[in-house]
Amino acid sequence: MNEALPVDPATATELAPAPATAPVGVLLVNLGTPDAADAPAVRRYLKEFLSDPRVIENQGVVWQLVLNGIILPIRPRIKARDYQKIWNVERNESPLKTITRAQAEKLAAALASRGRNVVVDWAMRYGNPSIALRLDGLIARGCERMLIIPMYPQYSAATTATVCDEVFRVLTGMRRQPTVRIAAPYYDDQLYIEALASSIRGELGKLTFQPEVILASYHGMPEEYVRKGDPYEKHCIETTRLLRERLGMDEKKLMLTYQSRFGRAKWLEPATDETVKALAKRGVKSLAVVTPGFSADCLETLEEIAVENAHIFKKHGGENFAALPCLNDSAPGMLMLEQMALRELKGWV
Repeated sequence: MNEALPVDPATATELAPAPATAPVGVLLVNLGTPDAADAPAVRRYLKEFLSDPRVIENQGVVWQLVLNGIILPIRPRIKARDYQKIWNVERNESPLKTITRAQAEKLAAALASRGRNVVVDWAMRYGNPSIALRLDGLIARGCERMLIIPMYPQYSAATTATVCDEVFRVLTGMRRQPTVRIAAPYYDDQLYIEALASSIRGELGKLTFQPEVILASYHGMPEEYVRKGDPYEKHCIETTRLLRERLGMDEKKLMLTYQSRFGRAKWLEPATDETVKALAKRGVKSLAVVTPGFSADCLETLEEIAVENAHIFKKHGGENFAALPCLNDSAPGMLMLEQMALRELKGWV
């Protein structure tokens, strides 16, 4: 049997392969948005989103009847009005697109300043720009290795997994595939927790009132998905626990809730809107809401929280309400994203 020759550490670097000269691609992926704030565009977006079996697991005949006979004929008109309230008129796009683009541009600049040969781009899982389009673009720019960063701190099959599904679906049509890495969920990452805490402290300092209670509101999920093994609820609980520790708050000061219920199935509780109503009725006059499950402000934060839940709170006796912004492309958020990207790119750049 041949024995491997010992390697002299002094010459190890000479034996190591030379670093790749081709750029490495980084693709930030968020959920998605309609192309316009009108009913036809919202209908196209909802049809793509709600036809994904990761989002609605039972895509049988009953669901198809509900989707095509009730939801798509009615809901797009309602949601289009909601989008119009938050639409970036100057760019004619949703804030989610504006912010995700800014995150990609700032990340590209930060990595370039470190001398990294990286091309950063962004995509939406549903709607435009599509994952397929952006992957093709990175390949066209010479990227043979790619890091995909799903912009969801907490893992869920309905978010992170469906990004992976689409990435690998696109790869199945390629004869020469790039090497791909998927960034891990970062719900308990100390960089993420510190960025959240720093952002929250800064935003609370700008308020003209002192919140008696702060809600950490996450997107909801049917309880059935959790029973089947989705770790999303555990991730939300852990993020909130770590955030309480970092901010020095207890469960009464920083409460965990879930928003955006949909359909008749039983969803994770407590519900954000019901909690907001109960707190107002209990006599709480000043309330703030933070949304640690969203990496960028979108319809669910800018309209559902900042408008709908603010209305609920004041209707039932509350007085002061604040929806704190997501990390977005803030300095704490971008520092976290830069450090996370560098960690996931180790060995490549």
